[in-house]
Formats: sequence, C-alpha cells, structure tokens
Amino acid sequence: MISRLSTAAALLLATLCSPAVAQQPLDKVTFGTNWVAEAEHGGFYQAVADGTYRKYGLDVTILPGGPSANNRMLLPAGRIDFFMLGNSLSSFDAVEQNIPTVAVAAVFQKDPQVLLAHPDQGIESLEDLKKLTLLISREGVASYFQWLKRDFAFDERSVKPYTFNPQPFIVDKRSAMQGYVTSEPYAVERAGKFKPKIFLLADRGFSTYSTLIETRREFVEKRPDLVQRFVDASIIGWYNYLYRDNSAANALIKKHNPEMTDDLIDYSIAKMKEYGIVDSGESLTDGIGAMTDARMKDFFDKMVRAGVAKPGTDYRKSYTLQFVNKKVGLELRPK
Repeated sequence: MISRLSTAAALLLATLCSPAVAQQPLDKVTFGTNWVAEAEHGGFYQAVADGTYRKYGLDVTILPGGPSANNRMLLPAGRIDFFMLGNSLSSFDAVEQNIPTVAVAAVFQKDPQVLLAHPDQGIESLEDLKKLTLLISREGVASYFQWLKRDFAFDERSVKPYTFNPQPFIVDKRSAMQGYVTSEPYAVERAGKFKPKIFLLADRGFSTYSTLIETRREFVEKRPDLVQRFVDASIIGWYNYLYRDNSAANALIKKHNPEMTDDLIDYSIAKMKEYGIVDSGESLTDGIGAMTDARMKDFFDKMVRAGVAKPGTDYRKSYTLQFVNKKVGLELRPK
C-alpha cells in the first residue's frame, strides 16, 4: 500500500512539474507575415491551430501582411517579435542599412520563384526563355533577373512589366511570366486551360533561402530561450502541416483570408512537396529550417557578381545558425 501511494505521489509530482502543464504564464509573441494568409504560411498556422506553440510556452498571434501592410517595418520598431522574410537578399540589405535584425531559421530550402512558358513553343530549358518576351515585376528585375543577366546572359530589353495579372501571358504564346510555383501555375491553369512549363530558379542555381524567420538582434542576445522555442515550435508546425492533419490550420488560413480556396491550398501544398520547397537538401539531415554558412556565402557571392549586393557587406551578420540544424522534428517525416 505504501509502495503504491509513493508511486502515485511521484507520478503526480512529475505531472505537476511537467513543462507542458506547468502553471506558468505563456510568453506572448506576435509573428508578422509578408503577405495575406496562404498555404505558404501553413506551418505557422498549424503550430497555432494544433497547440504546438502553447506546448512550447508561447501565446502566438499571427499578423498577416498584404498589399497595404509593411509588417517588416514593425520588427525593428518593437511592434512585433518575429517576421517572415521573403529571402536572404532582404537580410543582406538590412546589414547594409544597419537595421538590427537577423535571420534565425530558413523554412524554405528553395525559393519558390519560377518563370512560366507555354507548353507548345519548344521551350525546354532556362536558356530557351531568352527567346521570349519576359513579364517580370520591377522587384524581379532588381533581384533575380540581375542574376539571370550575369550567369545566363539574359537581355533586359526582352523584359516587359509584370502586373500580377496572368492574362497578357496567356494570350501571348511567345512570352514567359514570373510567379511562385505554389500559385501562378494554378492561376494559369484555371484561366488559360493549359498547364504551363515551369522553370524553378532554385533548381538552376538561384540559391537563396526563402521564408526565413527574422527577429531583432537584441532578442537573440537577451531572450535566446524564447527564440529557440519559437523556432522549434514553428519547425514542428511545418512537419505537421506537410505530413499530418492540417485541416484546422487551413481553416484558420481561410479565416484570415476569406478569398482563399481549398483547391488552391491543396495545389500549393502539393507543389511544396513536389519541388522540395520546404523539406529537401539540408533539411533532410538537419531538419526543417536548416541553414549553412556555405550556402549563405554561395548566394551572397552570386549577388555580388550580379551587382545586387555590395561586396563590402558583412553578410555573416545577416543570420545566425544558433537556433537551427538540431534535427528538430525529423521523426515526424514519413519513412
């Protein structure tokens, strides 16, 4: 009897002391995204919807971005705690401008930037796109297109403005259009009734990370435990979103963005898996969110050669490996 009581008491004590149920207040965290809610943000919504953030002692509010929002400006001002950064170029730019922010994880191993072409025009390689009129945004011309000029001899005279409307591309078979592999091909299929040829720039050497988690440098220095918990919980959220039941996360995405459809969500998830956007390369051994010094140097050097980044920039200040490459969540990947 005494033995049974002792065992029960020990179990009760262990339960009360468990971090998952400890009666401690949750740390309130605001995470700003760079666009309206979509499947490309799914892992973060998953960690909210399935309670992963709460298990890590966090009460996370997701602040969606959009065409009239600039959530990144809220980060150095202390209005939000973490931000979803588009790619490493923005991190390099922050260093150049002495903005005290730092990337702490890279959720996308591949940037989803693509160029699309019509399927019946003999366009079989990235180089073949040089024969076409290229519909590219101003931001695209200033970034990845400079790399295309430097490494593949693309000509800026072939570029026309991209207005984020697929119709000019659909009606002109001798054109190519920029987009994300997770969305624009879907829009073309729906409106144009054909499947475009897809050229993912990441598979041709555009080696930036994408969808990075960014925070303030002082947060890394003063609250590293909180940063680690947010990164780890976000990683778990992404594994669960890609490989487990993600219905609650998708419902939350549609609540934040009523224009989002189930079909587009399903398409985006399928393309993230097909092209290894989230889980490929370094993440296969080190876990989602992985980054390496070698990869950062490779991309920085390419951007310097392309004239996009300044050669004297100390790009190593733009990121830290302190919180990643720890194999968090690897057991959640299907065998």
